[in-house]
Amino acid sequence: MEGTFCVKAIGSRPKVHVTADGSGVVGHAGARLLSDLADATGLTSAYSTVLGPLRPRGTGHDPGRIAVDLAVMIADGGETITDLAVLRDQAGVFGPVASTATAWRLLAEIDDKVLARLRSARARAREIAWLQAAEQREGITAVTAGGRELPGLVLDLDATLVTCHSEKQDTAPTYKGGFGYHPLLCFLANTGEALSGRLRPGNAGANTAADHITVLDDALAQLPDSHRHGTDILIRTDSAGCSRLFLAHIRCLRQHGIRTIFSVGHAVTEPIRRAIRTVPDRLWHPALDQDGSLRDGAEVAELTGMVDLAGHPTGTRIIVRRERPHPGAQLSLFDTVEGLRHQVFLTDTPVAGGGTAQFLDVRHRGHATVEDRIRCGKDAGLGRFPSRQFAVNATWLELSLTAGDLIAWTQLLLLNGELATAEPKKLRYRLLHVAARLTRGGRCLRLRIPETWPWRHELAAAFHRLQALPQPVG
Repeated sequence: MEGTFCVKAIGSRPKVHVTADGSGVVGHAGARLLSDLADATGLTSAYSTVLGPLRPRGTGHDPGRIAVDLAVMIADGGETITDLAVLRDQAGVFGPVASTATAWRLLAEIDDKVLARLRSARARAREIAWLQAAEQREGITAVTAGGRELPGLVLDLDATLVTCHSEKQDTAPTYKGGFGYHPLLCFLANTGEALSGRLRPGNAGANTAADHITVLDDALAQLPDSHRHGTDILIRTDSAGCSRLFLAHIRCLRQHGIRTIFSVGHAVTEPIRRAIRTVPDRLWHPALDQDGSLRDGAEVAELTGMVDLAGHPTGTRIIVRRERPHPGAQLSLFDTVEGLRHQVFLTDTPVAGGGTAQFLDVRHRGHATVEDRIRCGKDAGLGRFPSRQFAVNATWLELSLTAGDLIAWTQLLLLNGELATAEPKKLRYRLLHVAARLTRGGRCLRLRIPETWPWRHELAAAFHRLQALPQPVG
């Protein structure tokens, strides 16, 4: 009969009766991995030393432990300080955790001097984590571009806008018409670690040289001495970092034994447009994709000598890429007329040693991964700030960077395969938020992961690798 249809029977789910009187079962059991890793890298003890003077004499929770618990909570997906309840109400797994009021008081007592010492403590923990990686595995992984490994380390700087929906100190209108903060951040592309960041008002300039210098110096201070000196360090930014003062600072770092190289975006100005129009077709070369294959519809040319770069560091080169715009790309009037999208960057990498325009272009395009780092960071503390006070929010940002480090160290030291490169949301869904049963036997507390959990073996293996890590002395 026309218009009739059949409904396929769907199996019903098992009926359940819900009560709130369970015992011996804990949630977010995998987050214990982060807490133990903070201990194993010396982060907890370093924080305790730094924050010890803030502890009431002989009373209360250890301030360093409170800071680590906050960082673990943020890494686990917490968005407000009240989310500490997830850890606090499962004392069988996480031990004694401070109350919300105690955590608030600690954050309110941290000033700029203490915050600087927190950064130093995080740097000491990073050095231990990297030594553990060198002993247990192959150490710090190399960044690849154009099918080649880049020597040394790669630092990516970028700013982002964080919208605030309530009145907070030093928030301001942003250039995109919003309202909030405009933090500047630096990530290590090799491992995804969140090296440094500074909280700024929403109207802070995107290309402020002083802010870029401060964040870069903070990031370099996070690197162990053995990597900060004697290792090539590539610094990538978009056009916001293309100020002569910032580039001069990068060059001056070489005088202190830090082998810095820059690759920064540059605005397409009228002199550059004139130079692009005069480049012969024979000097345009096919661009490369990240795997080293040719990039369809994209070409690269060098404009060095065709554009005045007076005032820039000696040896600065200027390179342009043109390609067919993808749907939705924002085009300038020049791009619209030419029918191609143009992007320009500066670098001081010489031609000798393989610094061809094609390779340098694909190396610079790798800076786009910082957007993924920021997006993940906003999912781990950087997207919301809890207080009306700027100083508290600045401390929250530092703890968010610590949370990002704990996730990166977990992947570097304890995980393999897909989970070693997974984003925080996937790690939480598969590992950190798993429920488990807590049992005691033989003077031992056991965390029993359900035998039906798909990633039980990966989580158990991570805990076993954690126990095998070399422990810091003292």
